[in-house]
Amino acid sequence: MNRRLLTRPLTWTVVAVLGAGVAAGLYWFQPWRLVTDTTVTESLAVVPSTPPSPAASQRQDPPAARVVAQGTFVTHEHDTTGTARVVRNADGSHQLELVGLDTSDGPDLRVWLSDQPVRTGTAGWRVFDDGDVAELGRLKGNHGDQVYPIDAAVDPSAFRSVSIWCKRFAVSFGAADLSTR
Repeated sequence: MNRRLLTRPLTWTVVAVLGAGVAAGLYWFQPWRLVTDTTVTESLAVVPSTPPSPAASQRQDPPAARVVAQGTFVTHEHDTTGTARVVRNADGSHQLELVGLDTSDGPDLRVWLSDQPVRTGTAGWRVFDDGDVAELGRLKGNHGDQVYPIDAAVDPSAFRSVSIWCKRFAVSFGAADLSTR
């Protein structure tokens, strides 16, 4: 009886559909990313710990990089810790730095600047695509220090937060409010 079952076209159709479903599920969810880690160690801007004194600015010292906004990550869909900071470089350009980032890996993670406020808990998981965003690129790694240049056409002061955004599932892994300094 088993031999007859294996020769029927319906059996092979069911096997093919199940196989395609499993393959699509593996592609879409990429479950192995839950156990993979990528650590990035990029050089962060050297920022003076105290603002320059008025006397120093009168001496025409070369401008230094300075932090213009920063915040601490809160957890959303996945445990996320670390600090995000927007740095204005000496040449006037801006960059976003993720300092000591620690989060889960995911299938399609991006770094977004957003005009939305950070909310804690599940209320904050899906708010970041509701307003204006500036995508800075794919997340380079789920651990470590990372630097993302901010395009000159993007005004960093127009954004209130940064999110580690899973584009595939439209959910935030974690986010940080960017407080102006």
